[in-house]
Amino acid sequence: QVQLVESGGGLVQSGGSLKLSCAASGFTFSNYWMAWFRQAPGKEREFVTAISWSVTNTYYADSVKGRFTISRDNAKNTVYLQMNSLKPEDTAVYYCAARRGNMMVYGSANWQHWGQGTQVAVSS
Repeated sequence: QVQLVESGGGLVQSGGSLKLSCAASGFTFSNYWMAWFRQAPGKEREFVTAISWSVTNTYYADSVKGRFTISRDNAKNTVYLQMNSLKPEDTAVYYCAARRGNMMVYGSANWQHWGQGTQVAVSS
C-alpha cells in the first residue's frame, strides 16, 4: 500500500532552520508530483510547496517564498523541505502529499496520498 512518512519536525527558535523528510513507498515515486501542506490548530490545511516529477518545476506559497526549498531524490523515494528563517506563523503540522497528474494543482482535495504529518513549532 501507499505510505508516506514524514520526519524531521521539532521545536526551533524564530529565525532558525529545519529540514523535513518524507519517505515514500508503495508507488512509483518518480511518476508523482510531491508536495508539502501544513495545518495550524484551528485553521484549514494550506498549500506550502510542490515539485514536479521531473524536478524541473517547483511552486511555493507566497508566505514561504525565499525561505523554504522543496527538493526530491527519486533514487531514495524521498522528498525534502528545507525551511530557513522560520517564523512563529510557520508553526503547524506539516504533511507530505503525492499526486499523479500532468499539471500543478493547489487544492488539497486533488492530492491522492498523504502522510501522517510532523509537528513544527517555532518559538518567538
